[in-house]
Amino acid sequence: MTNTEEKLPGDRPFRVGLDLGGTKIEGIVLAPDGREVFRRRIATEQQQGYQHILRRIQSLHDELATNIERKPHTFGIGTPGAISPRTGRLKNSNTVCLNGQPLKTDLEKLLGRNIEIQNDANCFAMAEALHGAGRGKKMVFGVIMGTGCGGGLVHRGEVITGPQAIAGEWGHTSIDPNGPACYCGQRGCMETLISGGGLEARYAEQFGEKKSLKQIVEEYRAGQPRAGEFMQTFFRHFGRGLANVIDVLDPDIVVLGGGVSNIAEIYTHGVAEVAKCVFSDCLETLIVQHQLGDSAGVIGAALVGV
Repeated sequence: MTNTEEKLPGDRPFRVGLDLGGTKIEGIVLAPDGREVFRRRIATEQQQGYQHILRRIQSLHDELATNIERKPHTFGIGTPGAISPRTGRLKNSNTVCLNGQPLKTDLEKLLGRNIEIQNDANCFAMAEALHGAGRGKKMVFGVIMGTGCGGGLVHRGEVITGPQAIAGEWGHTSIDPNGPACYCGQRGCMETLISGGGLEARYAEQFGEKKSLKQIVEEYRAGQPRAGEFMQTFFRHFGRGLANVIDVLDPDIVVLGGGVSNIAEIYTHGVAEVAKCVFSDCLETLIVQHQLGDSAGVIGAALVGV
């Protein structure tokens, strides 16, 4: 993959990116200096199937290209899941109608150009590494803790994907083989224990009552014992899981994103749990909140484009 810190050739000055989600597709155009030129969001309409999503992507790409008078540009797409190096088809996407489909091949034929498709967590990590909280750091591990849990690794301005296109997928590392069942087939995955959806499911299982994560956190801050015990378990799971990542990668910085990352206590109690578990006499890796917010995914998609 091209190092995105290198200057683009003069005939390709713009970067176009799409963030392909389950409910929306967001597009952006970046100027050569990184300024946002244009942004547009449309509904994915995944219920209408794979071919319809292809046409939605084509339509949005055409609108973005028209906005810059169809001048030469790179094009990247970020989406949950990844293109399998073995089959060339999408795998592990929660937009299930995309799984098993030759998304990259079909889009390149439809658009008549090369494109790059990357996991959405990789796009998040790239954006934060080059334009956000990880700027100036050599190795950046980007974490998404939202409905699910994912991660991406950027080293010297380049996304590391690996031969199976799963580098950074810490959400499906297991810290408890007897833990909750995960859709991936394992038990005790990080996604089941620290994502927003996982936390709400665990609370309902433990206490027989459905509550939003926001409600749970509010009760925790109000001193409610049950919520306090639950959140302490969350901090321990977060600490052990992230310490495992740091032990393997030893990154300069970990940037947290997704709705769960907005819990302020993660950066005190959660980081303290990481420090307890990491294989070192001192935790030197910075653990910080994102700077680019919801824009990180689509900016990252533009940055990884070809």
